[in-house]
Amino acid sequence: MLLAFKEALVGLCLGLIAYMMIAAVQIAGSFIDFQMGFSIANVIDPQTGAQSPLIGQFIYTMALLFMLSVNAHHLLLDGIYYSFQYISVDQAFPNFGDEKFAYFLAKSFNAMFIIAFQMSAPVVASLFLVDLALGIVARTVPQLNVFVVGLPLKIAVSFIMLIVCMSVIFVVVRNVFSLTIETMRNLLALVGVS
Repeated sequence: MLLAFKEALVGLCLGLIAYMMIAAVQIAGSFIDFQMGFSIANVIDPQTGAQSPLIGQFIYTMALLFMLSVNAHHLLLDGIYYSFQYISVDQAFPNFGDEKFAYFLAKSFNAMFIIAFQMSAPVVASLFLVDLALGIVARTVPQLNVFVVGLPLKIAVSFIMLIVCMSVIFVVVRNVFSLTIETMRNLLALVGVS
């Protein structure tokens, strides 16, 4: 019974690490949605049943399709395969209580937010410049209703920036796949005996 609990715990940790790296895509979309003004309009994610941002769900779906097209899902199966080599089935219990494990999880969370910031930075920076320009326009032309003009302008600029930066976003997504496998291997090496 203890060995089955250990295997389930190892599988949950591997799944958590893999999901944390892929969830960076949705977090990046959440950053973009907040700046666009779409933060109030969320969709129900059928996978988790939770609400997720529109652009985040779009980029997440595109990333999953990209993952399937470059056979990165085989790398996740590779992680499951290596879990049996690093942590043998008859090993009593992995080193989950070690301080290195907590540091590793904190470092993985940190990497998730850094990746999300890298993916969303071009769009968020351009929307910051649009907000700055709208602020200058509001001060110089007080008759112009900035709220009426600002929201469609921000949406148009963000879609243009998403189209321009989509190749950069997919380069980051490709790096996320390799980082996911590397992080899973580091987790297995940290808690395993090999």
